[in-house]
Amino acid sequence: MTTQAVAVGENSSIPSGSTESDRKQLWIVVSLATVYLIWSTTYLAIRVALVSFPPYMLMGVRFLMAGAGLFAVLVVRGGALPTRKQWRNSAIVGGLLLVGGMGGVAQAEESISSGLAATLVAISPVWAMLFSMIWGGRPGRMEWIGVFLGILGVGLLSLEGNLQANPGGILLVTISGISWALGSVWSNHLDLPKGPMGNAAEFLAGGSLLMVVALLKGEHIVGTPTTSALLAMAYLTTFGSLATMTAYMFLLRTVKPALATSYALVNPALALLLGVAIGGETITGSAFIALPVILLGLYFVVRRRAVTAEH
Repeated sequence: MTTQAVAVGENSSIPSGSTESDRKQLWIVVSLATVYLIWSTTYLAIRVALVSFPPYMLMGVRFLMAGAGLFAVLVVRGGALPTRKQWRNSAIVGGLLLVGGMGGVAQAEESISSGLAATLVAISPVWAMLFSMIWGGRPGRMEWIGVFLGILGVGLLSLEGNLQANPGGILLVTISGISWALGSVWSNHLDLPKGPMGNAAEFLAGGSLLMVVALLKGEHIVGTPTTSALLAMAYLTTFGSLATMTAYMFLLRTVKPALATSYALVNPALALLLGVAIGGETITGSAFIALPVILLGLYFVVRRRAVTAEH
């Protein structure tokens, strides 16, 4: 990095290069706060929006609006349009991430609390590690320990009263986490649009598929949506989709993988606490025992993969 001196009197100077470094550090902090806090709050926001919107329609409108806005901005700025093959691949990834992943979570939150849903989804990196074996990935001993702890934590979590009363919710969120993990791993081996256009294409393709599922399920809005549900929808579209993905992409380009993926160790705990503190959700002791076990398993998986990536 070059440093440029600016005279302030005869013998004093201020390195302007430090300003660039400070600005970069500031954006790293802002981006980390975005993925930590906003992704943690989306589970509660989904639960609020479900008061007026059925699950798959909620997610479909959310991602179609986010995708359309991002796509329009990129086209106006001269971004390259996706090819037919890239649209197809975006539909595959969008279907797994948004329909199987987010749509399933939204439907599950009709019967289980947002904090429990977030905790169950938290083991997605464990499933991702297993799926990576399809493409030649070789998990180490520490990663296998992480898998064991993650599955043990889910078993402990299933003893929680709300989940015992709604076994379908456990199955649905588990399948959603598996779908999200498969889409995340597979996306690294598909020809997808580069940069933000990739997000726009996946949002549009996945959002369209979500609306198809909503129509097939016969979903429709009953009555006038509440103000809180509309605000939750707007929050999910702007902050929960556009802001978080932009921040996460910046982190992937700027910091080490261990830091960029650390959201997986933060989001479930924050989501659980927010559900109790703001959403009025009740959690039994088994959930508070299961959460540290799941987070410890995630640490082994995320840290091991980050170290491998860095070297």
